[in-house]
Amino acid sequence: MEMLDQTVADIACGIPGATRVFNQHKLDFCCGGGHSLREAIAKRGVAPEVVLAELKRLSAQPEADTDWRLASPAMLIDHIQSGYHSRHREQLPELVRLARRVEAVHGDKPACPLGLADHVAFLEQDIEAHMMKEEQILFPMILRGMYAQSISPIARMRQDHNQHGELLEKLDQLTHDITPPPDACNTWRALYAGLARFREDLMQHIHLENNVLFPMVEKNAGGVSTGGDAGCSVCSACS
Repeated sequence: MEMLDQTVADIACGIPGATRVFNQHKLDFCCGGGHSLREAIAKRGVAPEVVLAELKRLSAQPEADTDWRLASPAMLIDHIQSGYHSRHREQLPELVRLARRVEAVHGDKPACPLGLADHVAFLEQDIEAHMMKEEQILFPMILRGMYAQSISPIARMRQDHNQHGELLEKLDQLTHDITPPPDACNTWRALYAGLARFREDLMQHIHLENNVLFPMVEKNAGGVSTGGDAGCSVCSACS
């Protein structure tokens, strides 16, 4: 089915981050979510090609068949920054906004994830600080070939990753494994779809660093190890 003929609600729930696009263009994806995207766009007088281009960009996935172990550190760093750092900076503010909306409207319901908005806001601050340390300190050192000097910052980054794993565990607890209740509204479902995509992206992000980039640097530094993937508590798939 052409995307324009899908309901706004289906797109909001199926493409994490779509709610940010809809919010930007003032397209109603909650109460008016049963209308097709074509109808919603016509009602607001928005250019269809603009909305479709933004939605298609959001739905694009990173290449899953690339063996990043064969890439250079520079190529992998570029992929991490463009594919994950930039994406997290798009995802998290919108997830905080959606979580605050859900708590404000549905706070009296037993299944409402009270405290989720504050938790996601803390996640945003924590991950932003982590990414800034990588972008300003660790990645420039690696790109300059300062592999031995990078060992200590790498150890710190792995500690941060373990903390991120603990924060994801709490996220799962607050949201019942990111499972919306049967009567959840479109905003609630869109929030959980976005959280699921964010969790998946963050796990892949950490995997690429802990198990691909960092071992590359350690090998170039003379085989010094700061713990490998044994210290990663994010998921068993990291090993």
